Amino acid sequence: MKGSPLFQYLYIFYTFVFTLHIANIFIEHETLNYMIGVFALIMLVVSFIGASRLFLILSVSFLTVGAYLFWTTGESVSVIPSIITSNLSLLTLLAMLPWMNSVVRSGRFDRSLNTLMRANVSDLGKLYTRGSGTTLTLAAFLNLSAVSISQEVLKRNLAPVDRKVRNAFISASTLRGFSLAVLWSPLEILVALPIFLTGVSYVSIFPWLLLVAVITFTLDSIWGRYYFKKYTYQATDVNEPEEVSTKGLGGKIFHLAGALVLFLALVIIGGTLFEIDFILTVTLLIFPFTLIWSVIMKRLRSFWAIGWNTWKEKTNTMQNFVILFISLSFFSYSISSAAFLDVIQKPILYVSEYPLLVFFVIQVLFIGLSMFGIHPVATLGILGSLISTLLTVYNPLSIAIVLVTSAIATLTVGTYGLVVTLTAMSLEQSPYRITLMNLAYAFIFGGIGTLIAYFLL
Repeated sequence: MKGSPLFQYLYIFYTFVFTLHIANIFIEHETLNYMIGVFALIMLVVSFIGASRLFLILSVSFLTVGAYLFWTTGESVSVIPSIITSNLSLLTLLAMLPWMNSVVRSGRFDRSLNTLMRANVSDLGKLYTRGSGTTLTLAAFLNLSAVSISQEVLKRNLAPVDRKVRNAFISASTLRGFSLAVLWSPLEILVALPIFLTGVSYVSIFPWLLLVAVITFTLDSIWGRYYFKKYTYQATDVNEPEEVSTKGLGGKIFHLAGALVLFLALVIIGGTLFEIDFILTVTLLIFPFTLIWSVIMKRLRSFWAIGWNTWKEKTNTMQNFVILFISLSFFSYSISSAAFLDVIQKPILYVSEYPLLVFFVIQVLFIGLSMFGIHPVATLGILGSLISTLLTVYNPLSIAIVLVTSAIATLTVGTYGLVVTLTAMSLEQSPYRITLMNLAYAFIFGGIGTLIAYFLL
C-alpha cells in the first residue's frame, strides 16, 4: 500500500494544506480556516492507511475520548473542521526539518565530526565525553540521524570490546548526547510544543535550557569518564594511524557552530521584529537559511539533490505525526470545553502550594508513561487542560522549563520510543536494558530542570 502512487505523491497534498495554513496565519480568514480544517480531516483519513500501530492506537484513543467529551458540550458537529487546525503549525515545522539535515550532509560536516570523535583517545572514559559531545553537536542539525551516525561509528571502533560494555557505552553516550542537543534546539518539536502551550518566548527560555544542558553534560561527562576509564580503547582499523590527524577539523566545527548561532539569532530577531510566534519563525527561516548556506559553501547542487529526495521521503511518511497532531487538536479542544474539567483541575490546585511536588509529579508522569509506549507529545496533550490551570498559578516560564526537560528526558528511557527502539535494533539488545541504563540519568536530567524552574517562580 505504501508503494502506491497515493503515498509517492502524498507530499504534494500535505504541502498544499501546510501552505494554505501558513498563508491564513497572516490573513486570519475564518472561511479559509474552515476549508483548511476540511483538508485536515482528509489528511487524517488518508494518513490512517500508512500509520504505525502505536500511533493508530494513540490517535483512535484521542478521537474516541475527544468525541465523547465533545458530545457532552452540546456543540454542533459542523464546527469540528474549524477546531482541528491548531496543531498544523507543528506539522508544517516537522515537514521543513529535512532541509536542515540535508545542508549539513551536503557540507560533509557529519564526516568531520565523526573523525573528531575518534581522534587520539586511549580509553573509553575519554571516548565517552568525545562520543557524547559529538552526538550532541551533530544532533543540533541532523536530529535523529545523528544518533544512527554516531552509533555506527562507535560499533565499528568498539568491536573488540566486551559486548555488554560496548552496548552500555553506546546507549548511554549517544542517547544522552542527543537529548542534550534537542533540549535547546528550536528545531525540536518537544521544545516547540511546550513553548506553544505556555506562551513563553524562545528567547526567555533558551538561556535556562542551555544552563540545564551544560550542567547535565558536565555531570554526565564526569560520570562517564570515571565509569568507563578502566576500559582501554584501540582503533580497530589496521590501516588507521594511532594518532588521527585533526588538521582542518577546527575550521569545520567553527563553521558549523557559527551557522547554528546565526540561525538562533535570526529566529530571535525575526520573531521580535515581525511579532510572529516561535514555531512560525523557525518554519519560515529553515529553507531560505539552508539554501543561502549551501550557496556560500558552493554546495548548492549537492544540497538540492540530497534535500529534495530527503524532503519528499520524509514528508510522504508523516502519517504518524499527522494522525497524532490532528486528533490531539480535537481532543484538546474537547477536554478544555468539557463540563467535568473542574474535577480534574481541583487535585492539582489543591497541592498548588507545593510547586516542587507538582513539578516532580509532572516529571514522573512523563517518564512513567514513556516506559509504556506513550509518546511525550501525547502526554502533553493529556496535560493540556491542566497546563492551562497551572499557568494561572505559577510562572509560565517555570512551567515551560519543567515540560521541556521532562519531555526531553523521556528520549533516553522511552522503552517503545523511536530513539530507544532504533538503538535497541542497532545494538541487538532489549529496549528495557537501554531504559534501565538511562533511568537514573533521566530523573537527574529532569530534576535539574525542576530545580531551576522552582527557583524561577
